[in-house]
Amino acid sequence: MSIREHYRVLPQIKAATTPCYVMESIDIESVTADSPALQAMTDLSLVPTATTSPHFPLEQANSSMIQHGVRLLVVTGESGRIVGLITSTDILGEKPVLVAQQKGVRRGELTVADVMVPVDAIDILPFEDVRKASVGDVVATLKSAGRAHALVVAEGRDGRHLLGGIFSASQIARQLGLPIQTHELARTFAEIEAVIAGV
Repeated sequence: MSIREHYRVLPQIKAATTPCYVMESIDIESVTADSPALQAMTDLSLVPTATTSPHFPLEQANSSMIQHGVRLLVVTGESGRIVGLITSTDILGEKPVLVAQQKGVRRGELTVADVMVPVDAIDILPFEDVRKASVGDVVATLKSAGRAHALVVAEGRDGRHLLGGIFSASQIARQLGLPIQTHELARTFAEIEAVIAGV
């Protein structure tokens, strides 16, 4: 059996007869505090996970963030196991300067492992809880933890916990209609709360 006997040929239009334009960007779906939490989650079954190695130099991790258009990289070790997270604030803030001073090295000598948030300092959200939660619940959780990101984990068929999604305070702010362009976490949460409260 040939492919044309088994599958249908889709209708086609001559590009010259229909003006086509480059799509600038896909709008992030807008949400409210009462929207399902999943509407604000980056679904890693649809979007590839941006990862880095703990041994990579900070500049390489920063370049990877720019290339992927993200502010967070999942740091993976052997066999793809998550060993930490690194954010743009970790790389571009004062943390690398302080760590370099403590270690007695230049900032350019630091690796991802030197400034990442290690796995033992990361809280994860079970997918089953997230599935029943609202965007407001996620904001409250992030604020309570003092974090800009949260990982969502589901149990795989083999019993392993698999990273299925990421929440980002800055993405939620954009989805709520706030033009967030700041690394100040407290200010981000204050602005999100003002929108939720209808101020």
